[in-house]
Amino acid sequence: MQSLTEEDMKNSTLQQEFHILAFTSLSEAKIIIFITVLLTYLLSVLGNLIIIVLVCLVSRLHTPMYGFLCTLSVQDIINVSCIQPKLLHLTLTGNTAILFQDCIIQLFIFIMSMETEFFLLTAMAFDRYVAVCIPLRYSLIMKKRVCMLLAASCWVIGALNAMVFSLIMSNLPFCKSREINNFFCEVETMLKLSCKDTRNIQILILVEGLLMGFVPFSLILSSYILIIFNILKIRTSEGRRKTFSSCSSHLSIVILLYGTCLSSYVKPESANTREQDNLISMLYIFLVPLLNPIVYSLRNKEILKAIKNITRRKK
Repeated sequence: MQSLTEEDMKNSTLQQEFHILAFTSLSEAKIIIFITVLLTYLLSVLGNLIIIVLVCLVSRLHTPMYGFLCTLSVQDIINVSCIQPKLLHLTLTGNTAILFQDCIIQLFIFIMSMETEFFLLTAMAFDRYVAVCIPLRYSLIMKKRVCMLLAASCWVIGALNAMVFSLIMSNLPFCKSREINNFFCEVETMLKLSCKDTRNIQILILVEGLLMGFVPFSLILSSYILIIFNILKIRTSEGRRKTFSSCSSHLSIVILLYGTCLSSYVKPESANTREQDNLISMLYIFLVPLLNPIVYSLRNKEILKAIKNITRRKK
C-alpha cells in the first residue's frame, strides 16, 4: 500500500468535515433529547447570569469568594455555549456535519473551560482555607490584586493547555472515518479517526490528565483537611456549624464535579452502548454548570439575601 505524503495527509484534513453521531440512532427520542438539552442550556445560562448580576450589583458580595464564584459562572456559560447550541441544531435538523476548523474551536473552548474550572475551584479552596485557618491575616493575603492574579492565572493555564491540544489535533491527518462517536469534538474520540500513530499523544493526555486533574484535587483535599481540623477545634457546635456552612457550597461543587468526571471516564468501554456512554458524559458536561448556581444559591445565605433585597427593590 502506498504511504501518504505529508501534503496528501494535510489535504485529507483541510478538505474534510466531520459528522457528529451524538444520538442519531435514537430517532424516536429526538424530541425528548432536544427539549432536555434546551431546558438544561437555558437554565444553566440563566442561573449563572443571575449569580454574575448579583455579585456585580450587591456590594456585600464584593469579596474574594464571590469574585471567584462570578468567574466560575462566566466559565460555566462559556462551557455550555460551546457545545449545547450545536447539539440542539444537530438534534433538530439531523444535520450532523461540522467543519474541521469549527471542531477545533469547540475543542479549544471546551478544554480551556474545564481546565479553568479545576483551577478556579482550587483558588476557591485556598480562599476558604485562609478564611477559616488564618482569619486574622485574611485581608492581607486575599487582596484584590492577589485574587485577580489567581483568577487570571486559572484562565491562562486553561487557555495554554487548550492551545497545546488544539495545535496537536489541527496538525493530525484524518483520513479514516469522519464520524465522531460523541456529541461534540472530543480529543480521545477524534484520535481514533487519525491515520497516524497517536500513542505518544495518548500518553501525553494521560500525563496531562493526571497533572491537571490530580494536582488541583490534591490541593483542594489538603485545604479541606486543614479546614476540618480547625473546625474540630471550635468548642461550640453552633460555631462549628457556621464555619462549615461557609465552605459547604464549594465542597458540594467539588464533589459534584469530580464525581461526574469519574462517572464519565472511569468505566469499562464495552459495558455500555455508544448512546449510553454519551448520556453518562452529559452528566459531566451539562449537569455541573446547571447545578453550580443552584447549589450556591440554595446553600448560601448571602446569595439568598441578595436575591430578596433586589426583589424587594423592584416591588
